[in-house]
Amino acid sequence: MILNNFQEELVHRLIQLALDEDTGTGDHTSLACIPAEACQKAHLLVKEPGVLCGLDIAKRVCQQVDPALKIDFRLQEGADILPGMTAFFIEGPAQSILLAERLLLNCMQRMSGIATFTKKLSSLISHTPAVLLDTRKTSPGMRVLEKWAVLTGGGLNHRMGLFDMVMIKDNHIEYAGGIAQAIERTRAYLIANKLELNIEIEARNLNEVEQIMRKGGVQRIMLDNFRPETIPEALQLIDKKYQTEASGGIGEHNLLEYAQTGVDFISIGALTHQVRSLDLSLKAC
Repeated sequence: MILNNFQEELVHRLIQLALDEDTGTGDHTSLACIPAEACQKAHLLVKEPGVLCGLDIAKRVCQQVDPALKIDFRLQEGADILPGMTAFFIEGPAQSILLAERLLLNCMQRMSGIATFTKKLSSLISHTPAVLLDTRKTSPGMRVLEKWAVLTGGGLNHRMGLFDMVMIKDNHIEYAGGIAQAIERTRAYLIANKLELNIEIEARNLNEVEQIMRKGGVQRIMLDNFRPETIPEALQLIDKKYQTEASGGIGEHNLLEYAQTGVDFISIGALTHQVRSLDLSLKAC
């Protein structure tokens, strides 16, 4: 994933905040029992099958902890991994290796878990036209990393945040006074502020789909909590005039059923908010 300047700054701040949180007044264990001049080597050991993700983050953590740390990658980002494999070696000041250890593992374990789960779900619908999307249901402060992991696993990012796409959901519609009013106000706002953002709007039933179709002016319609058997009727009403997205109550157990309806996108919050981290470990050589 290529980060823009905004995302680069977010990642840098995340790493520094996490290091500050962990270090406090100092890593007194390492400072106490490891000589400051000692240099050592460690390797990242894979302990569980899955998809490897977060190599660049590990490198960034090492660089922010101590530029003297050198990292030698033996596997590539997105590689299928098995227990016993070595992802990389780190060499340099021993105290710095120990300071970087927990943060780089926390990031890589979570990112690899997300990438692994995303690849598993993506493979279930790879023979259909449907595209798997993530959501904004991410760990606070870690969105860039978690959405990075979704891409590594074969999914696509929905939107990075509130700033890069308009998503009119049920509460927006209620507060705006209805579907027509929400769309009108959104389009006027974008024009007034010279913003070129796509508009997606949520529909909770077929009646709302009909209202959206009468008003128009959007790029995508989200079919929220629609049953698979109801989606074809909604797609018939939309008639390919707008992109379509199914969301709500979708998981591994029914993903294929939704993909086979003909919907363009399927968003699943569980890709990031219910994932289990992959077992990785940093071991001294």
